Amino acid sequence: MTEMRTVNRDLTFAGVIVLAPSEADESPTSEQKALLDALHLHKIDLADRVVVVNPGGYVGESTRREIAHARAAGKPVTFTFAQ
Repeated sequence: MTEMRTVNRDLTFAGVIVLAPSEADESPTSEQKALLDALHLHKIDLADRVVVVNPGGYVGESTRREIAHARAAGKPVTFTFAQ
């Protein structure tokens, strides 16, 4: 989350509107997770591009699904750590 906050701040100060995933203090329930997953896909639909914050090159299952969604929609996808 620290790296996501940093990227969010840097992009915001560069004049970019950031539609970042929400932060939670605790793990979401399965119902909340499904809602967040759908919300993230909708945010991608609204976005001009997607920046994947992937410390150490790690990309989890949900993020892989979101990347596939973005690419299928023709959105450019970049990574903070080279793939």
